[in-house]
Amino acid sequence: MSNVHLAGIGLACALGDDLRSSIESLRRGGVPPTSVAVADGIAWPVHLLAARGGDWTQRLRDTVREVAAQTGDWAERTAPLFVASSSLDIGFMEHEQQEKRLGGDLQDFACIVAESLDWKGPVFTVSTACTSALNALLAAADLIRAGETDEALVIGAEMGNRFTVAGFGAMQLLSPDGARPFGQGRNGLVLGEAVAALRLGSRPARWQLAGGANVVDGRNPSGTEASAVHAMCRGALAQGGLHPEDIDLIKVQAAGSPVNDAIEAEALKQVFEPLPPLVSLKPSLGHTLGASGAAELALLIGCIEGGAWPSVDYPLDASLGIALCEEAPRRLRNVLLNFAGFGGGHASLVLKDTSP
Repeated sequence: MSNVHLAGIGLACALGDDLRSSIESLRRGGVPPTSVAVADGIAWPVHLLAARGGDWTQRLRDTVREVAAQTGDWAERTAPLFVASSSLDIGFMEHEQQEKRLGGDLQDFACIVAESLDWKGPVFTVSTACTSALNALLAAADLIRAGETDEALVIGAEMGNRFTVAGFGAMQLLSPDGARPFGQGRNGLVLGEAVAALRLGSRPARWQLAGGANVVDGRNPSGTEASAVHAMCRGALAQGGLHPEDIDLIKVQAAGSPVNDAIEAEALKQVFEPLPPLVSLKPSLGHTLGASGAAELALLIGCIEGGAWPSVDYPLDASLGIALCEEAPRRLRNVLLNFAGFGGGHASLVLKDTSP
């Protein structure tokens, strides 16, 4: 079986139009969210992509092309393409032709992405709520490990629409002021837009996808389930041939939910003793839903390689008994990234730094 490595990374988010500008923005303290009105007198903060010209579809095409280009030249573009999203073409229906989908098929969104890249290889849609991009990454890695392909491209995309914001607001899941993961007085999440690209390949590179796991537990379809957190962490570690003490950093799901953050914190303490350093990225780029698996992985690698780190400018909830690190750990060989979402989906990835 082939090892799987990250051969290229691309990102556009509220912090910047590419990974380099995003890291520089983070170094300066980040960008505050923008107020998005969903009805008269009702607005919520959202981390938005930079405004650009053209209609909704053109903005999607342009952003995808620019982000994919950050991963390098794809030549014939015949490798498998995985397109991950939670909202898919809802923005098209809202901005272009209300109550009409792109063509009535859930593959339509992925087709737009593929056409924007002049992609000739097989195209897959992955839409599993907030675990979409991480599950797309795991599926692409399986193909490479099995020798079915030498490389693959994963695109995670969440483009602007008020429907998603209004829906999360109606469920009382949004913070009216800002996300404070594991924070004292945390009161909800803040959504974000992002497009991220991850190029996977069998050729050796610094970052290796050492193990991963996807666990679905429907007992709590709208939140985090402790037993599923246990299972996804242990499953990812087992595939990577690792033990809890081998993990040097955990990128937590923590989005700022009063209950879900507490469940995740307690579950992690039951798997890891002692807890390794923890980092949360959602205050910096927002909860980017189906794109988060790709967007947060890209940003985290950018932080590690670029020497920047998200600050924690709010007091943590002392009752949780955890801390968020404010700089990259000195030892950083194995990183665990955790994601959870609607439908009981929980997914983990172990990323290994293979550099000397």
